Amino acid sequence: MSNPVAWFEVTGKDGKKLQKFYADLFGWKIDANNPQDYGMVPAAEGGIGGGVAASQDGSSGVTVYVGVDDLQKALDKAEKLGGKTVMPPMEIEGGPTIAMFTDPEGNTIGLMKGM
Repeated sequence: MSNPVAWFEVTGKDGKKLQKFYADLFGWKIDANNPQDYGMVPAAEGGIGGGVAASQDGSSGVTVYVGVDDLQKALDKAEKLGGKTVMPPMEIEGGPTIAMFTDPEGNTIGLMKGM
């Protein structure tokens, strides 16, 4: 696969509750020891890492992030195919650069470079 899913994110109104739920359900070791209380889930062998946290707008959802070499090029291509950019490229302090788009059915997909 040339552009694999590289990260997942589960968000909702109560990040701590979600972190406990997934830790209890799957035995995930979730580290939220950071100023944003963003729960980092390390990648297991053969899997991908992810995050479990409160959403900024109080909504719930699951997002997958696809690894790409050029975020803007991928956004431009998504738009040509009927998608819509919902977040232009943005650097995460100490982390990757990300962007987001919706597909023609309204699903939000993340793009990631540098992780």
